[in-house]
Parts: sequence; C-alpha cells; structure tokens
Amino acid sequence: MQLKRFLVALNLCWVGLAVAGNDVPMTARQSQALGIETQPIASSSILAGNALPAQVVIPNQQIRIVSAPLPGMVESMAVAVNQTVRKGQVLARLQSPGLAELQRDYLQAALQSQLAQNSLSRDEKLFKDGIVAESRFLATRNSALTSVAAASEKKQALRLAGMGEAAILKLQSGQSVGSALDVVSPIEGVVMEQMLAPGQRVEVAAPLFKVARLSPLWLEIQVPLSQVSALQAGASARVPALQASGKVISIGRGIAEANQTVMVRAEITEGADNLRPGQYVEAVLGMASGAKQWVVGNGALMRDGGETYVFVQTPSGYHLQVVQVLSQTISSATFGGDFKGDEKVVTKGTVALKAAWQGLGKGGE
Repeated sequence: MQLKRFLVALNLCWVGLAVAGNDVPMTARQSQALGIETQPIASSSILAGNALPAQVVIPNQQIRIVSAPLPGMVESMAVAVNQTVRKGQVLARLQSPGLAELQRDYLQAALQSQLAQNSLSRDEKLFKDGIVAESRFLATRNSALTSVAAASEKKQALRLAGMGEAAILKLQSGQSVGSALDVVSPIEGVVMEQMLAPGQRVEVAAPLFKVARLSPLWLEIQVPLSQVSALQAGASARVPALQASGKVISIGRGIAEANQTVMVRAEITEGADNLRPGQYVEAVLGMASGAKQWVVGNGALMRDGGETYVFVQTPSGYHLQVVQVLSQTISSATFGGDFKGDEKVVTKGTVALKAAWQGLGKGGE
C-alpha cells in the first residue's frame, strides 16, 4: 500500500518533468512532495580514513652500532640500556693485548720518523754546503718521507682502536704502554641495546652497543592506495592521542600486496618524546596543497553500475555527479570530486530522484 502511494506521488511530480542526461529538473513543490532534503557539503583538510595505522621507528641516520675495535675481554661496563649518553662518553672498557702491540709499533715508527727527520736536516745542510752529493740528499729525503708515512699509518691504527689524541700524546711523552681500551659513544643519544657482558671475550668488529638519537622520529604509515593521490611531501602528520606532530617526507612507490596500502613516511619533530620506537599508533594526515575532499551524511551516496553518485541541487532541480568515496563511517562519508564547496546535496529522497533519473513510472503520466 505504501509503495502504491509512493508511485502515485512520483507520477504526480513527473507531470511536465523532462529528464535530460544527468539533470533532473524539479520544482520546490515537487521536491517537497517527494520528501527531498538537502545538506551542504563540508570541506576537510584531513586525509580521509583518519586513524591510519602507523609504527614509530628511529631514522637510520640516527642509529650507531658500536663495535669492538680490537679483540679482547670486557673488563667493565659503564652504562646500561635506556641510559642517556654524551658523545665521547665511555661505554665499556676492554683488555686487549692487541692494543699494546699497536702502541709499541707506533712508538717504534715515531722514533724512526724522528731519526729520519734529523738525518734529513743534517744532509740538507751538508748538500747546500757542497759536502755531500745530491743523490745522498735525495735518498735521505725519501727515507724521511717513508718514515713519516709509516708513523702516520700506525697513529691512524691507534685512532681506529679508540685512542684519542690526548692519549696518543701521553703515549709519545713517555707514558707506559697499556692494554686497557675504552669504548666510547660516537653520538649523543640513548643506549637502546647491549650485546655484551662483563668477562665476555669479543672479536674485532663484534657489536657491543646500539646507541640512537630519539628526536626526531619517523612514522611509517599504511595509507590505502585510493587516498595516496591526495598526499604530497610536506603534508602535515599528527598523532593526536600523544600530542605529536610533523610532516610527510616520502611517499612509497610500492604497494603491500596483502592489504593494498602504500607506506608513507613522516618525520615527527614536535612531541617526539611522547613516542617510543616500535610503538604502534594511529596517525592523521593532512592533504596535499590544492587537493580537496568533502564530508556529507551517508544518505547522500547512491550507487549504480559500479559508480557512486550524489545529487547536487541546482536552480532548476538536481544534477547527478560522480564522486570517489574515500572513507565511510556509520553516519558520514568522505569523498573526492569536482566541487566548489558551496553546493548542497540530497541526503533524503535519493530513491525517488534515482527513479526519476532512470525514467521509471513514466507510463502512468
């Protein structure tokens, strides 16, 4: 019975109505008879699909793996996991016989270099006075250059082993050779991991500590493929629940086959202390400059033939317009489309308008 009344009302409204393409002309009286209601669309600068899943990670350039420069035994440890350290701060001390050998080799090379320099100074003076031949002077100079190069090589080996300039100078000034080797932090940061224990023997290049600087941090965000076109580098990125914010720095080219998402990386510069590496959070992304999306009640959407439409109110009736749905909730939908922002769309009575657009019931006119 209700369906019959609806069709009678529909036929009455179609008197004098001529559908042209995607336009459905209709008077205000006809719209009221069909119970059509409209709602203004609202623009949104936030990427559809709020609360996108994301993981907090440490930027690669802020991570250092501190390894053993020489084989040896761990004598003591000066720090622990989660401890903040300064650049150059001692992390652990090793006992390494190899360090004593490097120190001895350097002292011998430095002594040979000094003797060669003395010989060069003497022969240079004798050559200028015409007492020695040029060939002897050149041979002495070559010997001095070779000795300097050898001493520099041995000194560099000590640096690579972890000895600083101050310690090398003390060694040159007569300090005794030792086997204690301090392992220091190369950056200011936090000890994230330790891979050794006191008394443990380690080989050269064995990893000892992982130290990282925790500000800024990265978010690796899984964004649905349909929403990627509305993004660009520099767009805002926020974690509202933790008062953290930053900006998008890269948009992935590959797609995760399992869920058809694209990995978007954002750098968090504000509130990074509220995040923890490895933590899973919900992120909100801003849209690209110039990109637009719109929010309206769910009742505005109409699907036909695999496409999604809305009816936009016009001075003479309604116009059917294709839209791309980006996300939906129980009460609203976010979509993209060519709108100015001042349009009104039909949220109630879409079934009647769809019937008018498709020409149903015209036989009863």
